[in-house]
Amino acid sequence: MPLCSMRLPRRALLALISAVAVAFALPAQAAYPDRPIRLIVPFPAGGTVDFVARLVATQLGQQLATPVVVENVPGAGGTLATARVAKSAADGYTLLFTTPNHTINPALITRLPFDTEKDLAPVSLVAEIPELLVAHGSQPFNTFAEFVAYAKANPGKLDYASAGNGTLPHITMELLLQRLGLQVNHVAYRGAAPALNDLLGGVVAVKMDTIATASQHLKGGRIKPLAIASLRRSPLMPEVPTVAESGVPGYLGILWMGILAPAGTDPALISTLHKAITGLARAPAFQQQLKVDGVDLVASDPQTFAKLIRTELTQWAEVVRKSQIKAD
Repeated sequence: MPLCSMRLPRRALLALISAVAVAFALPAQAAYPDRPIRLIVPFPAGGTVDFVARLVATQLGQQLATPVVVENVPGAGGTLATARVAKSAADGYTLLFTTPNHTINPALITRLPFDTEKDLAPVSLVAEIPELLVAHGSQPFNTFAEFVAYAKANPGKLDYASAGNGTLPHITMELLLQRLGLQVNHVAYRGAAPALNDLLGGVVAVKMDTIATASQHLKGGRIKPLAIASLRRSPLMPEVPTVAESGVPGYLGILWMGILAPAGTDPALISTLHKAITGLARAPAFQQQLKVDGVDLVASDPQTFAKLIRTELTQWAEVVRKSQIKAD
């Protein structure tokens, strides 16, 4: 039967006309991203994490062909920034650039305004900075093994500095002491700078630091490296052994940086972001730009990042419990 001779019931005809009108009225869905992306950083401007975040934002913006704008939301150990992202629309336009504070805070703060795993979706690890165990130049030990031997022979005699209770250098040092059965006193400072100053002055004996902040003082001999807390030796300091190869297998102390999105974000958007991060991590010029400061670019898939978060949540909860660490 010719189409022109077909007769539709009035109700069906009206429904068809309405459906066609709606279809033409709806705008075509824009490809993601079509506007600037906010990258929320839970620390003040000017620090190491902020520095890396801004470089990553620039490169990520180039990969995605849209501006990626850094917004600093410091306070409450990173929980303010995390809560803001957790409660944002799951549309891929508000992201969190976070660090191990994300996995440490649940062990220190009983009532967080979000669920660390359920309210945020891992996108990718982006960068890693291994910690470096350093000692004041006057200390009677020059290697990691000598440090362990001295600490065992002199329980409670040595002090170590950290940037404050519950910070990564504090937590990772306590993990190391627990693994070795050592008694070294913790001295908490309000920030990494005063902690390093007192190490340089010989007020404390040792400190978990990084190559970037310690290198200039290592050259002058005011402090000396004992071991690096990474999987492998750093090409910047190939003569310094890892903690793992020095008798503590599997030990890691890594300041990682990664990107999270609000839970419920479309997996396709997360895949787009992950591909962009993979692209910037593979750029040789960008790799070299960060490597000079001991920063390694990575681009783990969301599942690997999620596994790291789960592992650290359990690990840091145990460290905090055994050391009875309280948040400042």
